[in-house]
Amino acid sequence: MSAIIERKIAARIEGDFVVFLIGMRIKQALETTSVVAGGERDAAELKELEAAPAELGFLGYTNLGLTALVQYWRSFDQLEAYARARDREHWPAWVDFNLKMKDSRGDVGIWYETYLVRSGEYEAVYSGMPLVGLARAGQRAEATGELESARGRLGAKV
Repeated sequence: MSAIIERKIAARIEGDFVVFLIGMRIKQALETTSVVAGGERDAAELKELEAAPAELGFLGYTNLGLTALVQYWRSFDQLEAYARARDREHWPAWVDFNLKMKDSRGDVGIWYETYLVRSGEYEAVYSGMPLVGLARAGQRAEATGELESARGRLGAKV
């Protein structure tokens, strides 16, 4: 676990970016090998993304427990290019998952949401937390002065 940051900080990302949420729901017990294999593929994908060059567009991620993940990307085009790249970890894992689950949609479900975020049209604050979310994917700043309040972090746009 990352070290706890004991002061109040705000997070910033230069320019527009994309927030991609993805998760799964497991209704019934499955073959252990399917679940373990899926987790190993996810870990390999995240390892690949963390090591990827900036040109890929991946900014960072935060796990939300065992079944959900938030990813931050520079653009939707870069997220989509990665998701469809046959030579990357995601595509073969996605194809394999769909083949295995084609007759089991009630046992395991997946969901995802994609948000296009315009520069300056978001705010984030963290206090007594390890690096998560935008603070992990972007830059951090002391939440003082104009960054003390949500309205200030939004640049008084609300």
